[in-house]
Amino acid sequence: MPKIEIYSSPLCGFCHAAKRLLNEKGVEFTEFNVLTNPALKPQMIERANGSRTVPQIFIGERHVGGCDELYALERTGQLDPLLAG
Repeated sequence: MPKIEIYSSPLCGFCHAAKRLLNEKGVEFTEFNVLTNPALKPQMIERANGSRTVPQIFIGERHVGGCDELYALERTGQLDPLLAG
């Protein structure tokens, strides 16, 4: 299973929705809270090719994007194979 990382903020509804979907899938992920640790934001922006909004989700080496992109992968049946590696 690939490493899953999500940059998020506790005040972000889209972050909660993305984490809920990952939890429903039963996968473990590492969460980086950019609100309580703002030093992580430049790292997130660099890894996300300039994207500044949260969440920013990475599965393995792939930058998935945000919540909308994660749910789009789910709708098209592409998320499970990606999570399986």
